[in-house]
Amino acid sequence: MKHGERPVDFNFVQISDSHIGFNKPVNTDVTATLQVALDKISADQIAPDFLIHTGDLTHSSKAAEFDTLDLVLVGTKRQVFYVPGEHDTSVDEGKTYLDRYGKGTKGNGWYSFDHKGVHFVGLVNVVQLEGMGKLGQPQLDWLKQDLAGLKSSTPIVVFAHIPLWAIYPTWGWGTSDSEQALAMLRRFGSVSVLNGHIHQIMQKVEGNLSFHTAMSTAFPQPAPGTTPSPGPMKVPADKLRNVLGITHANFVAQKHDLAVVDSSLSGAPIETHEAQLLL
Repeated sequence: MKHGERPVDFNFVQISDSHIGFNKPVNTDVTATLQVALDKISADQIAPDFLIHTGDLTHSSKAAEFDTLDLVLVGTKRQVFYVPGEHDTSVDEGKTYLDRYGKGTKGNGWYSFDHKGVHFVGLVNVVQLEGMGKLGQPQLDWLKQDLAGLKSSTPIVVFAHIPLWAIYPTWGWGTSDSEQALAMLRRFGSVSVLNGHIHQIMQKVEGNLSFHTAMSTAFPQPAPGTTPSPGPMKVPADKLRNVLGITHANFVAQKHDLAVVDSSLSGAPIETHEAQLLL
């Protein structure tokens, strides 16, 4: 459906932080755990309309890493929408990423699309890193224009790599100019904001804005402030798949809500952190 049409029920899946090319004792085969995630998606009784990958597709922005990712994802037989992570842009400012996944996007890779009455916005906050993520004025100007013609009743889904709310600025887990973007979104009745980067689930609801971060398919990171710095966190090998996972998002048209359900690769129960425990 195109912009302005009546919403209908559908579902999609978010994956994040596959870090193809990473090879350390924390997880020596990140391609295998990504494949487990995709197998889990394929096993669902109801196939998702599409996938969203919220960045750090690769670990070092190498062409061979992108090649491997593409070979694995082709098995999903679903369209995949991407935004870059800092590991996808740190080597060449994202040129390789844009050459592969940025056709039709603006600036450093931001864009929007409509699906069954829902407006999706992919933002890039990893190129102008200044401690925390940053959107930058050109992208903010584009976002204002992109949202201008939408009715306030239009459901919105925003996805980016670094969280758009300040989870833990000391570790750069936030976006310095995100409030300017969020201010433009507050007039809408239902806004869901999906992110990756921190490799763990955290949630926050602020008025009509619902924030949700995703697990990685590669390795976990520590909870904010529990270690001197963030980074790959080693867990016992038999527990690794308990802390890796995917996010199912189900849109219910009658409620205009996005129901987000996380699942680990092992099927074990997962822990969700509420924002008030972290700020």
